[in-house]
Amino acid sequence: MKKLLILGAGTAGTIMANKMRKSLPGNEWSVSIVEKESTHYYQPGFLFIPFGYYQKSEIQKPTVKFLPKSVNVIKGEIEKIEPTKNSVTLTNSFEIEYDVLIVATGARISPEDTPGLKAELWHKSIFDFYTIEGAEALKEFFKTWTGGNLVINIADNPIKCPVAPLEFAFLADSYFTSKGMRDKVNITYVTPMSGAFTKPKASKMLGSLLKSKNVNIVTDFFLGEVDNVNKKILDFGGREVSFDCLITIPLHSGDPVVSNSGLGDEFGFVKADNKTLQSTLFKNVFVIGDAGNFPSSKAGSVAHFQADVLEKNIVDFISTKSFSASFDGHSNCYIETGFNKGILIDFNYETEPLPGVYPYPVVGPFSLLKETWLNHLGKLLFKWIYWNILLKARKLPVTNYMSMAGKTRD
Repeated sequence: MKKLLILGAGTAGTIMANKMRKSLPGNEWSVSIVEKESTHYYQPGFLFIPFGYYQKSEIQKPTVKFLPKSVNVIKGEIEKIEPTKNSVTLTNSFEIEYDVLIVATGARISPEDTPGLKAELWHKSIFDFYTIEGAEALKEFFKTWTGGNLVINIADNPIKCPVAPLEFAFLADSYFTSKGMRDKVNITYVTPMSGAFTKPKASKMLGSLLKSKNVNIVTDFFLGEVDNVNKKILDFGGREVSFDCLITIPLHSGDPVVSNSGLGDEFGFVKADNKTLQSTLFKNVFVIGDAGNFPSSKAGSVAHFQADVLEKNIVDFISTKSFSASFDGHSNCYIETGFNKGILIDFNYETEPLPGVYPYPVVGPFSLLKETWLNHLGKLLFKWIYWNILLKARKLPVTNYMSMAGKTRD
């Protein structure tokens, strides 16, 4: 019996477990997945918790609920990956051998890597919303906060869900307006980028939207340290921004086991071909989602689109055929802009977001690069889609590649 092993049962790993169990003959291949957590979180929901949209119970479900019964679920923490021996060892010394390995260990925040960030003000005046703990702590803080300087800072890229910090700024504007205290909250968006977003067209639109909502923008700011005594963030050039409440998007890194295995780059992301998703170092190792060093967004939509490509390429690899699928960097994101409106963007490695409609030409129903109520509804509906369709690898009416149908070029 040949063995396919998946590391991580987050979004990417869960989708691949469902796909590969259907694609590989059960009498020839076993499919196993390693995961240390019993709870699966709908991570896009973390953004909404501080503003009271969701409760913790609404965005968590048992991990095993979304995995096929015929997949061997191994609960444990990975100690080391040994690609030269085709084996993985857990912290309890249990060793698992494989013929094909899929690394889906994701990305994690590393606040400890920035001096002063995870210090005495952590989860008191300094908060993240990329973890359930940070989002919950911030929700409690906002309940009694009387206002001041609210600073949203991206330490550096890459980060998970690159539009989430923008969404936080928009939702904060809406939230404090609804509480009748927007005039008491000075919101500043501090980014290492030269604009609001990485893609020029979207950056121009989103930057204008920030300004229209009276959100200050500080660009080209690379976080060097956090002064907890004077409540300031400082960049490497000596610039300072004062805060009363700091919303941090800390440095991100891959799982430490990736670096220790020799599979990863200096940030712990697996070195892989950005089109075939195959490791550049070991042919029987593949990577999906946030765990890879791909030049695409670290977003759930990317993992979804990559999954179709990876499924085909692994089947080709097993059959000793040339790869038949190629990932183009396709990503799309609903951007919540507050006051029950949202924006949708769709792009890939080569093509930046364009105006038009999605997913169907003419009828849409979602508008691209346009702020609408339907896009807000799409964002909210996505939670149901995630639990009931996406994780179970059921078909959605979208292509894994970026289609030009319904889009217009300027």
